[in-house]
Amino acid sequence: MTDTTETEYNEEELNKIIENLCWSKSEEFKKLGYEALTGKDIWDCVSDKYIKKGVPPLHQVVNDILSLKTTQFMNWMTMRAFKGTF
Repeated sequence: MTDTTETEYNEEELNKIIENLCWSKSEEFKKLGYEALTGKDIWDCVSDKYIKKGVPPLHQVVNDILSLKTTQFMNWMTMRAFKGTF
């Protein structure tokens, strides 16, 4: 028998978790040569798809951040440049 206790987080704790994940992903991208990248850039890219449907459960947000590829990020940046939404 397994204990599946779920931890409840308040909004501040959730924001800190997401901020740390985005920072970690930006550091990963920096090691790949994307020097001018910030955690905010990562969050802006990931959260862009939440505009219509709202923010999904935490596990989905974590997956979206950690599975973000450089090509996805660069496509998003290119589309922003075309739209002029910098």
